[in-house]
Amino acid sequence: MGTGRRSLTAATLVLACAFTVLATSAAAHASIAAPTPDPSPSAPTTPSPAPTPLSLKKLEAVQKQLDRLYHDAAVATDAYNAAEEKSRHQSAEIVDLSREIVKGRVKIEQLKARAGAAARAQYRTGGLPPEARLWLSENPGAFLEGADRIRQGQKATKGLLGELARAQEDLEQYTEDATAQWKKLEANRKAKADAKKKVTQQIAAAKKVESELEDEEKKRLAKLEEETARKAQDAWLGSGALDGAPGAASANGEQAVTFALAQMGKPYEWGAEGPETYDCSGLTSQAWLAAGRTIPRTSQEQWRQLPRVDVKDMRPGDLIIYFDDASHVAMYIGDGEMVHAPRPGRNVTVAGAGSMPILGVVRPDK
Repeated sequence: MGTGRRSLTAATLVLACAFTVLATSAAAHASIAAPTPDPSPSAPTTPSPAPTPLSLKKLEAVQKQLDRLYHDAAVATDAYNAAEEKSRHQSAEIVDLSREIVKGRVKIEQLKARAGAAARAQYRTGGLPPEARLWLSENPGAFLEGADRIRQGQKATKGLLGELARAQEDLEQYTEDATAQWKKLEANRKAKADAKKKVTQQIAAAKKVESELEDEEKKRLAKLEEETARKAQDAWLGSGALDGAPGAASANGEQAVTFALAQMGKPYEWGAEGPETYDCSGLTSQAWLAAGRTIPRTSQEQWRQLPRVDVKDMRPGDLIIYFDDASHVAMYIGDGEMVHAPRPGRNVTVAGAGSMPILGVVRPDK
């Protein structure tokens, strides 16, 4: 093969190699640059549907449920307060009885010492019969005088022994009374613990119901409660319940109202008597204590023990008892309004006196 022909063949091979290299490089470049399509693209995210607001009927059902739970909590609170009050009195009685027991023991020891001394004195004068001592005595008159003193001493000794027996009986009675008071105290401690458990359970259940409401539903519920209270107040005033009410407070009543109003805005706390937090009867009892009157601690005992007056004769300072079981109490301040500590989560406030079912009215200074 000639030289020219060999050169043409070589050039042809070179060009073929070059085209092969360029084609491979371009394919490789294309495979790197082109994005690989996702064989299974994810579906578009669907937003969660907004919660459906409660209907008015369901909201009213929630209101009734909360009213029941807080009412039951108020009943349990009264039971707790009653047990607490009894425990205080029983503890004080136990202390007094303990003092009497100590005094009784000291008295018995003193009487025993005196009785022993008298018995020893009589023993020293004993021996011969009185008739023989009279015949042998050098001074019969002195003997008779001494015999009289002996008889008086014997009589005094009998009295001393009787006093000793009575002191022992008193000591036994004090001991029995103290034991009985201890048993009552323990029973009240258990009652107080049970009431506390029920209070916390009822309040926790109510808070759970409230926590499940949306913010907008809470606002609607608050408006519903206000509307319910306003309608009840309007109906009460419209019934003529206050027609002819004197409205003039006593001096003590004015002091009690002033104290109660000064607590406005302070939180409700079950079992509390101030000064920073109150429950309903804690507020009323402390208000009247500030006015110089001690009244029962609980709303139920306030209803049971304090003098009652007709609603039409109500005046500022009187206490309004609510619900058939006397589980809530407020203080009337005049013009158809009252001040009270409503329930957990609320503060001491003024409200319409007829906004809740009234059981009756009591007057601490009647």
